[in-house]
Amino acid sequence: MGFLPKDRFHIWKVDIAGGRTRQLTKGKYDEFQPAVSPDGKWIAFVSNRSKDPDVDYLRDDIFLIPSRGGKERRVPTPAGPIMAPTFSPDGRKIAYVGHAKPDDPWGVENFHVWTVGLRGRPAAKDLISKFDRHADDSTIADIGEGFGVPPLFWSPDGKRIFFPSSDTGSTHIFYVPTKGGLPTRITRKNCHIKAFDMNGRMKTIAAVYSDLSTITDLHLFPAIHNGDNQTEKLAAPNKKLLAEITMPSAREVWFKAHDGTELQGWLVTPPGFNRKRKYPAILEIHGGPRTQYGNTFFHEMNWLASKGYVVFYTNPRGGTGRGETFADAISGAWGEIDYLDCMAAADYLEKLSYINKNRLGVTGGSYGGYMTNWIVGHTNRFKAAVTQRSVVNLKSFFGSSDIGYSLNREFGNHPWKDPEKYRKCSPLTYAGNIKTPLLIIHSESDLRCGIEQAEELFATLKLMRKKVEFVRFPEEPHGLSRHGRPDRRIARLEWILKWFDKYLK
Repeated sequence: MGFLPKDRFHIWKVDIAGGRTRQLTKGKYDEFQPAVSPDGKWIAFVSNRSKDPDVDYLRDDIFLIPSRGGKERRVPTPAGPIMAPTFSPDGRKIAYVGHAKPDDPWGVENFHVWTVGLRGRPAAKDLISKFDRHADDSTIADIGEGFGVPPLFWSPDGKRIFFPSSDTGSTHIFYVPTKGGLPTRITRKNCHIKAFDMNGRMKTIAAVYSDLSTITDLHLFPAIHNGDNQTEKLAAPNKKLLAEITMPSAREVWFKAHDGTELQGWLVTPPGFNRKRKYPAILEIHGGPRTQYGNTFFHEMNWLASKGYVVFYTNPRGGTGRGETFADAISGAWGEIDYLDCMAAADYLEKLSYINKNRLGVTGGSYGGYMTNWIVGHTNRFKAAVTQRSVVNLKSFFGSSDIGYSLNREFGNHPWKDPEKYRKCSPLTYAGNIKTPLLIIHSESDLRCGIEQAEELFATLKLMRKKVEFVRFPEEPHGLSRHGRPDRRIARLEWILKWFDKYLK
């Protein structure tokens, strides 16, 4: 969003016919995500009214206000984050997505589907308390910005609620009884449901669908268990494009970590792939860290494979889609088990008969950039690396990032109380060990990982006489690869390719 605007975010209503507007909420707090009751009399919205919302940013509440304006009142819920409030068909309850641990390390505690009565009776209840997954879309790719929490849908009789959830590389649609229990999965194929909507009777789902070879299609199917086995494809906007090109081949693989844990990944091979050849390979590491790669179309992976590389992208521990224990494995210990999992992925690559193990590259963005920095500071097995929008120095990141001040939840303390922990977990600490040629790509308007992170790394490596180059993208945000200006997105890919071609071919 950028720096805080002069005005707060408030709830307004507009008369469609005449264009008259009226502000319904006022004050020093922000209000978000308005939802209107079925009878049109009430508006529910989310607001953080804690003493210091900037610091206690996971302490949201639901408030109600008459749609004509007037006094607002709080709906009693446990302390914690709240998203996507939605009224029940009879208007007596509100469903929302959230959890009850406001001091949680980001992304570890599962966001679940909750319901609560308008006056707190019945009390707020986690409907899927035994479901060890998030009720959201955690799958990342570079075709759109689908990552987030879509709306919830109530069945007309108020007995079921439909929601998305990311599970082991896919994002599916589920429903849960409003009395609570284990949810039922509607979609079964290995896919990424990027968004969905339901008709008034809630018997049919329209879904934005993607998989490893499908960029984005629009599907229609019944809202029942295994419903996507009866899919009607309403639109395939990229059909003509895909008919004109030869696509790489992508497949899911599983491999073992050093301790025997099964890890998931996807292997992309070039068009005209020949097993008797020896190919250079690139290991890609996702950001987050609490997100997941998945069964979705990823342009960057396919593009690099089309240039003659085998591309391997995996889900090391610390990500989502495998439950809270899997996500919590790196809390307070960045660069430990996640590094070993990345090395297990490199081991898997090297054992493939068609891989030239002397021609391995590594890249990643955000937390994936952090891991790229960490890897080249701890091993020389990669012949080239590209770090993107990365974290370099956790102490300076703490004070310069839009989420840096929350690192105490991740590491158990602030940097002035435990400077050694922050130093130990900072890739910059190990810059002297780097021998791998490193390309640094960063955006000047990145507020998540500020440009100063890249500048610290570049200046340090330059003065150490390392092989390093630094490409700065003007005006672009943290998500350059997903929603940057198209010509700059192309330029970014070309810089990555040029670097890997120079050192891996």
